[in-house]
Amino acid sequence: MITIAVAQPRCTAYDVAANAQAHAEVVRAAGARVVVFPEMSLTGYHFDAPEVSFDLLEPLVRACAETGSVALAGGPVAGPSIGVLEVSGSGARVAYRKVCLGPLEAVCFEPGPGPAVVEVDGVRLGLAVCRDTGVPRHAADTAALGVDAYVAGVLEHEEDGGVVDQRARRVAGDHGVWVATASFAGSTGEGFSRAAGGSGIWDPSGEPVATAGPGVGAVASAVLGRR
Repeated sequence: MITIAVAQPRCTAYDVAANAQAHAEVVRAAGARVVVFPEMSLTGYHFDAPEVSFDLLEPLVRACAETGSVALAGGPVAGPSIGVLEVSGSGARVAYRKVCLGPLEAVCFEPGPGPAVVEVDGVRLGLAVCRDTGVPRHAADTAALGVDAYVAGVLEHEEDGGVVDQRARRVAGDHGVWVATASFAGSTGEGFSRAAGGSGIWDPSGEPVATAGPGVGAVASAVLGRR
């Protein structure tokens, strides 16, 4: 069993150093083994943001070392792709690249090669980014890897906030897994002047067990077990 938190940190456009510091503050405060952050949380949702430099993640690496946490943060990575970076006290790596790109994203980014899993203390976390969660095949292919939870960083417009809950319930119900979704809050680029927030964690029956509000800085957490 592990404690997992889904977070909605403040985000400074394009400023990886500032955002890594904000992520580090969340990790220190969350008290969780795993902390999940939204889509492109390290740069904001800007298609022209440069690839994340791992050197700029040192504040987050230090926070993970101090707390024994693993952070799953979002940002542009080599490809270029929209990635999930796994950050721990020993450093950072690209753990996943978004597979199901939106039409506008596909102009600037390449899709990732397929589903991926991060294992923490024996709990297997299947990874997803935003539109991935709306494609049933992605969840099915990820579940086929033998996961205990489906973990996503997403971004939705304020008026589409219900999508986060709907998709999480579907994935949990279809595959009998926990779902943890970190949803961007505040404002960011590419027309997202008011993001939905509303991060949450759902149990394998699809019932929400922890939910964050819409505001920047909100965090929700829960204890996850193996299937």
